[in-house]
Amino acid sequence: MLNRIIKFFLHNKPVAWLLLAVFIGWGVVTAPFDFGIKWLPRDSVSVDAIPDIGENQQIVFTKWMGRSPQDVEDQITYPLTSSLLGIPGVKSVRSNSMFAFSSIYIIFEEDIEFYWSRSRILEKLNSLPGNLLPDGVQPSLGPDATGLGQIYWYTLEGQDKNGNPTGGWDLHELRTIQDFQVSFGLSSASDVSEVASIGGFVKEYQVDVNPDKMKVYGITLGQVMKSVKESNLDIGAQTLEINLAEYFVRGLGYVKSIEDIESSVVKVVNNVPIRIKDIAVVNIGPASRRGILDKSGAPAVGGVVVARYGANPMDVINNIKAKIEELSPGLPTKTLADGTVSQVNIVPFYDRAQLINETIGTLEEALTLEVLITVIVVILMLLNLKSSLLVSGSLPVAVLMCFIAMKYFGVDANIVALSGIAIAVGTMVDMGIVLTESMISHMKVAPADQPLRTTIYNATVDVASAVITAVATTIVSFLPVFTMEAAEGKLFRPLAFTKTFALLASIIVAITIVPPIAEQLFRYKSKGKLSAYFINASLCVLSIVLLFTNLAFFGVFGLVVGLTGIISTYLKGYEDGKWTKKFDYLKNCLYALVVAWLLAKIWMPLGVTKSVGYNFLFVSVIIASLIGSFYVTIHYYENILRFLLRVKLLFIGLVTGIVLLGFQVLVNTGEEFMPALNEGSFLLMPTAMPHAGMEMNEVNLRSLDMAVATIPEVKTVVGKAGRIESSLDPAP
Repeated sequence: MLNRIIKFFLHNKPVAWLLLAVFIGWGVVTAPFDFGIKWLPRDSVSVDAIPDIGENQQIVFTKWMGRSPQDVEDQITYPLTSSLLGIPGVKSVRSNSMFAFSSIYIIFEEDIEFYWSRSRILEKLNSLPGNLLPDGVQPSLGPDATGLGQIYWYTLEGQDKNGNPTGGWDLHELRTIQDFQVSFGLSSASDVSEVASIGGFVKEYQVDVNPDKMKVYGITLGQVMKSVKESNLDIGAQTLEINLAEYFVRGLGYVKSIEDIESSVVKVVNNVPIRIKDIAVVNIGPASRRGILDKSGAPAVGGVVVARYGANPMDVINNIKAKIEELSPGLPTKTLADGTVSQVNIVPFYDRAQLINETIGTLEEALTLEVLITVIVVILMLLNLKSSLLVSGSLPVAVLMCFIAMKYFGVDANIVALSGIAIAVGTMVDMGIVLTESMISHMKVAPADQPLRTTIYNATVDVASAVITAVATTIVSFLPVFTMEAAEGKLFRPLAFTKTFALLASIIVAITIVPPIAEQLFRYKSKGKLSAYFINASLCVLSIVLLFTNLAFFGVFGLVVGLTGIISTYLKGYEDGKWTKKFDYLKNCLYALVVAWLLAKIWMPLGVTKSVGYNFLFVSVIIASLIGSFYVTIHYYENILRFLLRVKLLFIGLVTGIVLLGFQVLVNTGEEFMPALNEGSFLLMPTAMPHAGMEMNEVNLRSLDMAVATIPEVKTVVGKAGRIESSLDPAP
């Protein structure tokens, strides 16, 4: 069957080209990289910086204002936990009781669908007995997100038209704008689960009662609370029909000012109404806070945007930024005393898009470098430019096919998953090298009258089964990774999937696409000297044009290929051919040097402080040393092998010692569960005494932020104490 597949695509090259176009187009559509091709739709694989290894959990959050943690535990957390244990698929229930709120974490089995578990919890909460919880206490289900869903943090700041900070906004004004404009606006962005606020002051009416006056009039605190509560009501009655028209009867009583509360009647004594203003002072003040925000030593107001479970974080961030551009012109403005017009702006201080782009950029750079290194190695080892282009060109195609599989198998693109592709690149390249080397070897010994298609077919069939067996062995070796469970499985299974996808894609490319394209590539030869001169001269002209565009490298490379092609055509006129053979070595070295220059420019191994010339020299020396050592090994391989066979026991003992030493080092090396990430940010987590009040925490927070802000390398410092207004934050 394998031979028939190879033969089919060799005899039907348009099918191979069509398949190649489909793979490239589909791969570009699903790839996490943005190639900037506007006429193609975007349906990219979900992209995040790090894998979400958290439990399959839901949160039931319950507020009970003013109550101690022990009261919350006894009257809310315990009865709710006992009731929620019976939900289908629940693995365990964990709880956390703090001042004024309870958080219950319901951990489900891994195979339970996320939204199915939420519906079961809602059913259970709706069927709770009426007397299970205290009056007025209503448990709620947390947002449909995980802790890793917090993808965008921001502050609200007054700025002038040039973006410079202006101030002039009170904290309660900014918090009002956040709660009633920004929060609602950003919540409407696609795939946003929640926008939680923190910092500033929430305005509230405050009634400061006078105990002595209450005693004189015989009024209790309960009567005051009842009066305030009932004064803030609109009442609806029946309708009246007057002059054949129907009118609604309404009692308008919503509180709109301090005077409305002050005029509320608490009690009537001897036909004299006792109002709130007679026994208390009413004013507007800040509500008590359980969380504060500070930016570089100044109090701040901000929020956090939480992405919905299963959403593509990169797409959500783009949606948020588009929504911010839409909201920004409509945010409030005011004219300050000095005449400056200050407008409230949304200023981000944590944007995960930066880390995601760096993660994707790491893979993009790694693949680029690997392709360039492959080109150099194939050029210098096989001394054939066409082979190097064939091998290096098949690598990006296989990677794009891997992205297609990731999209439709639900594998997110993160630093661990993408590392599977980087790991597989070596094997993927080997397949192309083995195939092309086999083709070149067969073409050298093939009879003159044998069709090139037959030669390519024989060369592919000779090594195809062996190559597939080698790749299959690699895939089978990863089967234990697929059996991992819990956090380990969530972390490493994507790596196993992506490596398997990449290897399978490379097999498909090698069997279906490489042979027919190789036949067309190796078949192409110029007809006569005049034709060769014309083609190479045209290539030189085109390359000179490219030198003045963004494709300067291709211009340099094309110019080198064109000039060397002209010289090669001229040297073919010598009958002995010795100059042609020597020049073949020289021109392939020139090709490799041009690619090495691009490699040095992208890689910059000595650092950006050194010039491209120094980096190019360093890369050239490394390549020359490695390729030279390969040639030396190939030349003296027979002698080396004979020597090792004579001292085989000593050699085996040496290898065994190295293995044992490596095992000993592995045992003594600490284990790291997560790969190290450097996003250029530091998270300082100071702790205070448990009984420290909010004012003391604010003073400490401001002092720390101001101290860190004085470090020259620090760009921005934002500190948080307490919790945001979200069940995802259990901070005390």
